[in-house]
Amino acid sequence: MNAPLPTMPAVATIHVVDDDTLFRNSVARLLRASGYQTAIYESGDDFLTKLPVSESGCILLDLQMPGMDGFDVMEGLKADDVDSYLPVIVLTAQPAHKLRALQAGAKDFISKPFDLLEVKTRIHNMLEVRLLYKTLESHNEVLEQTVRERTAELRDSEHRFRRLTELASDWYWEQNETGDFTQLSGPVTEMIGVRMTGFLGERTGEQSTDWNEEEREALQAKIAARQPFIDFGFSRTNADGSRQQFRVSGEPMFNESCRFTGYRGIGVEVTSRSPRRDPGA
Repeated sequence: MNAPLPTMPAVATIHVVDDDTLFRNSVARLLRASGYQTAIYESGDDFLTKLPVSESGCILLDLQMPGMDGFDVMEGLKADDVDSYLPVIVLTAQPAHKLRALQAGAKDFISKPFDLLEVKTRIHNMLEVRLLYKTLESHNEVLEQTVRERTAELRDSEHRFRRLTELASDWYWEQNETGDFTQLSGPVTEMIGVRMTGFLGERTGEQSTDWNEEEREALQAKIAARQPFIDFGFSRTNADGSRQQFRVSGEPMFNESCRFTGYRGIGVEVTSRSPRRDPGA
């Protein structure tokens, strides 16, 4: 399910953190008159204790306060990981503190004494930027969820494909990059009468049949060249003189880094079987 994208709050909350009672009350009153909701805090400790984790809006933060100053508050916000984007506008009368504040994580600053129009403009810009960050985070979450869902679907599809190929063929095999067989299914030994390495690899000495060497070498060459093949025909002659014909299809396998990891394939016997004659006929 796709996550809903964030929208700009109808009424944003502006958190005013300043130890100067007259100043913070004046700022809060002016902001409320401009259509914002406000929350005021008399100290950094008070703010960090009461701040709702999911609160939208931005923070007007005085840098110079007794006890926990503005720099300590920003460190506390980072430690609490309340937001990947700290929506902090610092308030300072010390120009030398501006660079340090930006390095500490503040996104903007306002010099005291301030101009109300400037404050409103910077707050508006801050809210827009924060919305963009939240939108990007939501898009990333949706993308990650989509990737997880598609990966699960591919794994399920791979499982179904494997089961279908096993059911639709006389045998199914997988081998690694060195040619060793890692998975076999179906009556391989009974049908072929030799180990798979006797067919696709070296002779095992256990064969009671003769494979058509030209066909077998041609198939081995395709595998060595990491080529896919479909309905490749090959045959063998049994000890009793009967001849069997087979069709095999295979494809190279690669991992996420495009590194060759081996082969997988299916095979069926396509020998034409003549109906048995009735001895009494």
